[in-house]
Order: sequence, then structure tokens, then C-alpha cells
Amino acid sequence: MRLTLKQLAISVTLLAIGGSAGWLVSRYFAPENRPFQQLKMVPITVPPVTGQAFPSGGAEANRSKDNRNFIATAVEQVGPAVVRINATRKVANQIPEAFNNPLLRKFFGGGEQPIPEERVERGTGSGFILSQDGEVLTNAHVVADTDTVKVTLKDGRSYQGKVVGVDAVTDVAVVKIKAKNLPTVKLGNSRDLAPGQWAIAIGNPLGLDNTVTVGIISATDRSSAQVGVPDKRVNFIQTDAAINPGNSGGPLLNDNGEVIGVNTAIRSDAQGLGFAIPIETAARVATQLFSKGRVEHPFLGIQMVDLTPDTKAEFSQENLKISNDKGVAIVRVMDKSPSDKAGLRAGDIIQKIDGKPVNKATDVQGMVEASAIGAVLKMEVNRLGQIKVFQLVTEAFPIDELG
Repeated sequence: MRLTLKQLAISVTLLAIGGSAGWLVSRYFAPENRPFQQLKMVPITVPPVTGQAFPSGGAEANRSKDNRNFIATAVEQVGPAVVRINATRKVANQIPEAFNNPLLRKFFGGGEQPIPEERVERGTGSGFILSQDGEVLTNAHVVADTDTVKVTLKDGRSYQGKVVGVDAVTDVAVVKIKAKNLPTVKLGNSRDLAPGQWAIAIGNPLGLDNTVTVGIISATDRSSAQVGVPDKRVNFIQTDAAINPGNSGGPLLNDNGEVIGVNTAIRSDAQGLGFAIPIETAARVATQLFSKGRVEHPFLGIQMVDLTPDTKAEFSQENLKISNDKGVAIVRVMDKSPSDKAGLRAGDIIQKIDGKPVNKATDVQGMVEASAIGAVLKMEVNRLGQIKVFQLVTEAFPIDELG
């Protein structure tokens, strides 16, 4: 089945297109008193270990007398700073008017008491401590629209948390607890990650506290559209380290125990595909949330797609002439957006921004995100074989229309 341009387009600087198709978030809200499903335990046979794999360089130095490997060492260092976040919210019950009749309620087994107008839902996620005085980073979908937030440390201490800020665009949120001398994580570098490197996830999947899973970095720079969340503006890290509901907001570590990402999403239609927000993005957003309580994202108002022979053929079917064989093609220009005001149109091929060549839509997204509100960007495009230059003034991303 041929994909349409709309399916391929990366929603880099456009409003939410609607929903989180293909994305199973790791916050699980269930009505109060809902019973747990029993898990079927299946025995497995583990083959004998003939050797122990360590990352290159100084492997034996990481192994202590009790035979701990680099994973155990990393978890021992970071584990105390990983927290469980329990959140509650009240949700209105959708009650048909007929069920307000006591006779009908009794007939359908509802009893004579009226059905409550709202119910309590509970959810569990993860987070990690950034500062000794209680600054916690997690996912926006873990704590957004909640009434209460409880933060529990590995040692059992619990604190009432205050949601300081939520950024729906990147799915990052920050929580503050009143405490001192707390354990903290060490932030690493995700810019130079390469597929095949070790990846360690810590979190509270399905309510199982302090669960550790390990795998590798499967890919980097996965676009929001590829992950199935076109309304987000993140280039995700992909990992095969097991991530399940409840892991959201927990850290993804490298083999040195440094945080390189925030575990965020899994694909509901696949196994072994987990995604994390790069720590540079998460830390930058967290800093702004703690200082201002909100984040403003610059945007241009375009949908883009990496140009390939297939996408070029799609353009032809929609009567849009494309002369290039590769580059970044504009699929749609939003009305009254900075791009619309500057004169860009669908079918233009972006070649440079501020004199720097761009080869992928993620390149454009990164340059726009790195700019500021009101910044002037000089964009060079190829329009039907002719080079044209446009001056675009960035505006704040219209977050109000995300919902």
C-alpha cells in the first residue's frame, strides 16, 4: 500500500494533527478499585553462561569482588535517584439520562443509589531527581491534568509533589518536592550516540518498582511522525531495552550510568520498539519550566518530508512539480503562519537555512527549535528549478490548539 504525503509528512512546525495514533503511553489510568489482571507465569530455561560481555575499555575495572558487571554498577549509582510517581485525577462519568431513573438502575443491577457524577482515576509513572533540593523530571503525560502527585524514592520515603510546569509539545514535565540532600542523577550526552551502544532503562513498569532492563541504542533521530506522535517536536532515541506502561519519565542510561534520555513511548503495534527523549532536549525544557513555568517554541507553520523517488511520485500525483531528487520538500503551508506570510508554498524544496545546508526534515526542525521567538531565518528554496530566498520571522508555537 502506497503511503500518502500526509502520512509521511513530519509535523515539525505545525499544529497537532490530532491524537497519538500508534503510541501507547506509559501512564496507565484505571478507575478506582479496578482489579488487577493475573499474569501467567511461564518458566524459561537459561543456557549456561560461557562468558560475560562488557563495554569496551576498562571492563574489568567495573567488576567488583561480588562479580557485578557494568550494568549493576550503573544501576547502583543511579537507582536511588529514580522515583515512582503516583498521580490521581477526577474524571466526569458519562451517564445516560435514562440511568437517572431509579427503577432502570435497579433493573440493570445498579442499585437504588445514584451513579456518581465523577470517578477517581489513578496512574503510575517514573521520574528522576535533578537536584538535591527536590527538582524532578518526568513526562508530561504522567502528571498533566492531575489533582495530586505523590513521589516515592527507592528507600521508601514519600513526598507530596507540586507540578511546576508541563510542556505538551515535547512531553516533558517537572515536579518539585520539599526535601534536602537527595540523591541525583548525572546527565550524559546523547548527541554522539550510535546504534549498537548499550542502553539501560530504570523505572516502575506495571507497578513493579525499580525494574532494570537492558538493550542497545537501536536508532537515533527518529522523527515524531515515525514514532506515531506527529503533534510532538522531538527527535527520539530508539532502543530495544524493554519499556512498558509505568516506565514513562524514567531515565535511559549509557554504560557509564549517565542519563542520555527520558523513556517516553512504545509502539503499540510492535515489540522491542521503545523511544526516549534526548536528554539535551529534556534538560533544556526542564530548565525553562522551572524558571518560567512554561516553554515557548518557535515555529514556521509548515509540514515537511524528506524527498525520495517515492515521495516525488506522490507530489506528481497531486500535480506538484518537483525538479529535485532529494532534499526537504514542503508538503503544506499553514494559513497565516510565518511561512505563509513570507511566501513559501507546497512543493518548495528547502536547501539552506541561514547559509547552512539541510538534507533532512529533522535538520530543519532542529534549526528552528534552536532559534528564538521573533528570530529572522533566511531560507533558500528551489522552486521549479529556480533558487529563491525568503526571510521568515518565527512565532510562538500555538500550543492552545494541541488539545
